[in-house]
Amino acid sequence: MPHRAALISGTFFALGAGLMWGLVFVAPLLLPDYPAALLSMARYLAFGLIALPLAWLDRVALRRLTRADWVEALKLSTVGNLLYYLFLAAAIQRAGGPLPTMIIGTLPVVIAVTSNLRDARRDGRLPWARLAPSLALIATGIALVNRAEFEHLRGGSTASVEQFAAGAFLAVAAVACWTWYPIRNADWLRAHADRSPRSWATAQGVATLPLAATGFLLFWAWNSAAGRAFVMPFGPTPTLFVGLMFSIGLFASWLGTLCWNEASQRLPTTLAGQLIVFETLSALAYAFVLRGTAPGAATLAGIALLVCGVIWALRVRSEPLAAEGHAA
Repeated sequence: MPHRAALISGTFFALGAGLMWGLVFVAPLLLPDYPAALLSMARYLAFGLIALPLAWLDRVALRRLTRADWVEALKLSTVGNLLYYLFLAAAIQRAGGPLPTMIIGTLPVVIAVTSNLRDARRDGRLPWARLAPSLALIATGIALVNRAEFEHLRGGSTASVEQFAAGAFLAVAAVACWTWYPIRNADWLRAHADRSPRSWATAQGVATLPLAATGFLLFWAWNSAAGRAFVMPFGPTPTLFVGLMFSIGLFASWLGTLCWNEASQRLPTTLAGQLIVFETLSALAYAFVLRGTAPGAATLAGIALLVCGVIWALRVRSEPLAAEGHAA
């Protein structure tokens, strides 16, 4: 069970990660003409390039990583970086910002439930009876926010039902990727508590670079072979594209991952999973800024319930399973 200081600092690191990760919902809205595959590859190509000088600074810590560690970083980068953002960007471009945000908003509940089933022996089990109120508050808050956003989307969108369905499916795939990523990432961090979360974030950036570079070149080759009108390598608005990719690569990919790694070392995975709610709140806030409108009463009520659910979750204490395991 984490100490109070670790609980508080871990919560603030999770908040920082959420503020950074909310930025990734902005790029597909500002760059609607850019294919999702290109956005994903370019974002992580930028992340990898940013990681190179950081890797030089962290070279002593990175030399300690074994072959198995680098394989793990490669897996995490593939699923949690490239595939996740490919699915998310494609979902946003097909269904708009709110619908994918609403589906991604279920991550705190999905991760909390999955982790409580999977990691009880390591972290202790959060009793379902005491965890249920926080999950119910979070789920209700998400439902309220999502209902209000969906009504707005349905009233002002020209997208077809097929596009909405495709966007929803892709968002669910993104949820699957990002349910796997934080749990698997926490496994490594908790098993290597003596390692720097910063160097592990940098290692994932380095592992992402060859994948993203290869994917970017393959997309370029495919775009040329197919005779598509899209202008490579930087598209119709190159300054905005490059600026956004490097900004997201730095703040969302590296700094966000660093903050999340710090939180993952301090908090049980079940609690950390619920704090991903900060990403949903940040994404909604940025969406309202871009839209130029204030949230309605239902959205504000939903946000209040989300925050209350997180506060409730932080008050729940895990119970060890030693006695239960001995009885079995």
